Amino acid sequence: MKKILIVIDIQNDFLDGALACDKEKSLIQAAKQKIFSFDGEVIYTQDTHYDDYLDTNEGKHLPITHCIKNSKAWQIPKELLKENAKIFEKNSFCSLELANYLKSIEKEILSIEIIGICTDICVLSNAILLKAFLNNTEIYVHKELTRATSLKNHEEALNMLRQNHINII
Repeated sequence: MKKILIVIDIQNDFLDGALACDKEKSLIQAAKQKIFSFDGEVIYTQDTHYDDYLDTNEGKHLPITHCIKNSKAWQIPKELLKENAKIFEKNSFCSLELANYLKSIEKEILSIEIIGICTDICVLSNAILLKAFLNNTEIYVHKELTRATSLKNHEEALNMLRQNHINII
């Protein structure tokens, strides 16, 4: 049995770019420590959009161009990348590809831990999706290793996660 750590969208655009979250700079060191001390498989998601972003459904609701593939803003900071880790690009809030991968190894998984950005959007969406796909797997979201669009939204998202039987640590 193995533990899984999922690092959600810790990318330059969410750290100091178009959609920078509150206190994200403090997240880097804490995330780095968690990632490189984690005894298990580390997996990343990477928000990925293209030049036509503003024409997409998400772009119409969030008209801020961000995480354009192959740009500096799209990249995960090198100091956070664990060698040979899987990276799942996603052009939506959550990753079906990630959920399908984890479902395929469900019998090998002891637990899933989640850190990243944004608690109220992509962290919430992925955690709920994974709970639906792996309903008997313990899922944990690190309160201090996630960031949201606001402190109020962070707390509301954590409450929604609790209500869906996702552990907050």
